[in-house]
Amino acid sequence: MQALIFDVDGTLADTETAHLQAFNAAFAEVGLDWCWDEALYTRLLKVAGGKERLMHYWRMVDPDEARGCKVKETIDAVHAIKTRHYAGRVSSGRLPLRPGIARLIEEAGNAGMPIAIATTTTPANLDALLRAPLGERWRERFAAIGDAGTTAVKKPAPHVYLAVLDRLGLEAGDCLAIEDSENGLRAAQAAGIPTVVTPTAYTAQDRFDDALLVLPHLGDPEQPIPQHLPGAEHRWADLAALRAWHRGTLFEAA
Repeated sequence: MQALIFDVDGTLADTETAHLQAFNAAFAEVGLDWCWDEALYTRLLKVAGGKERLMHYWRMVDPDEARGCKVKETIDAVHAIKTRHYAGRVSSGRLPLRPGIARLIEEAGNAGMPIAIATTTTPANLDALLRAPLGERWRERFAAIGDAGTTAVKKPAPHVYLAVLDRLGLEAGDCLAIEDSENGLRAAQAAGIPTVVTPTAYTAQDRFDDALLVLPHLGDPEQPIPQHLPGAEHRWADLAALRAWHRGTLFEAA
């Protein structure tokens, strides 16, 4: 294992509630009578990308109107407003990173191991989320960043992972991906990258067939992983444990 590649939404932080609230705030601001609840939004998350999600829903509720000549212009405008609301909800550290994320990023830095991002979210959303917990120069921590501007083809297609692998100069089998959703797992697997999954409440019912491992989170000393894995005596996923799982074995503490 020579590099870690992180998804963002649901993986670095449990962002989906903030996204849902931002969508609804944008709908209200522009006078749309749409209001997504958690159950509907969970289903809509099967569609990767915010603009794609808006178009999918529009086609569901009013297929004729969704074929109008100004649909793309409207979606772009609503999505921009949604991004502004989202940034307001997650900036200044209002949304913490998930357990183990900051620790693992620090461990990788100390070990000289490259880390990367492979996401379908926008650069603006990334900056809003990561500026507070990782600092103003957070981008310098990552050897490669693939986001919504990297490729137009979203997960579960592997394109963003393939682009990140190219920037890292590594083979798929040399890396480990960390994801939270079925779409993300499928994208990483299609690129040939072994994947650890840490689901959220929004993705807990997804299928994670062939994931290397499914954990509730990566764990920290103050919030350890439940010890339900035979032989996994480590109570959080450090680089040593991830390397061992990457090799196909469970880490056994000395």
